[in-house]
Amino acid sequence: MTARTDTNALPGTSRAGRSLYWRYMVEPFLYLSPAIVLIGTIILIPLIIGISYSFQSIEILNPFATGWVGFENYVDLWSDRRFWIALENTFWWTFWSVSFQFFLGLGLALLLNTHFFGKKLFQALVFLPWAVPTFLSALTWAWLFNPTIGPLPHWMAALGILDEPYNIMGDPDPALWGPIVANIWFGVPFFAITLLAALQSIPGELYEAAEIDGASPWQTFTKITLPFLAPMIAITVMLRTIWIANFADLIFVMTGGGPANSTQILSTYIFTTAFRRLDFGFASTIAVALLAILLIYAVFVLWLRKRLVKI
Repeated sequence: MTARTDTNALPGTSRAGRSLYWRYMVEPFLYLSPAIVLIGTIILIPLIIGISYSFQSIEILNPFATGWVGFENYVDLWSDRRFWIALENTFWWTFWSVSFQFFLGLGLALLLNTHFFGKKLFQALVFLPWAVPTFLSALTWAWLFNPTIGPLPHWMAALGILDEPYNIMGDPDPALWGPIVANIWFGVPFFAITLLAALQSIPGELYEAAEIDGASPWQTFTKITLPFLAPMIAITVMLRTIWIANFADLIFVMTGGGPANSTQILSTYIFTTAFRRLDFGFASTIAVALLAILLIYAVFVLWLRKRLVKI
């Protein structure tokens, strides 16, 4: 004996069902339509125009050569030595900045999740760099690294790190570390704030049960704290990586991409190409390349996060 299917229970099988079904499917988009139009206007349209610029020759100093050139800009980009230097610098700039920011931020978040005297004052000091304007931070760190009036080269010489105080950011080999150190100081509060919020959302009963079972602090951290923090870590690391790869302010103010392109990253190379060489077509090509790299990275991180959640 076969069970009879009630077709009226299925959405869309009757006039009333179809009306209800389409109402719940279409009506939310009608409410969201102003936001969708706004997002499309201020994000998608400029993005499409910017991508189209990469297929054109747009040089302010050569206005008669303007026009569509197809993939010519991309061919020139592939053979551009400065692009590959900037790409390598972007990798190291992003990798070291995110790594130090994350581990220092995680340590501060774990510390601020405990109770100690003067916690509120310490918490305010930890969050202070995030409130300082980027331009002011860059000027301050450029002064700290100044070999004449800045203390850092003299301290490093006294500790034996340097043979004598000299302009670190004027040496192509260690020059990138100046903006990296400034960026670490500037970005640690981001991880401290977000990870502290995630730590405070972990149920305290789990730690009490672990303590009763005799778990060590390391076991508690790896079996309770880290799994609960994993989703937040994946998102914050992904976002911060994208922000830092696009973050040109510190480098532009502190070194201007020099000396000899040793601190030039893709975002500063885009800026200098567009507003110094006045070649907006080639600058758009660099920007599209950076967009593609970061998009691939974001898709990989989200895929990896999804796999880890399933495990």
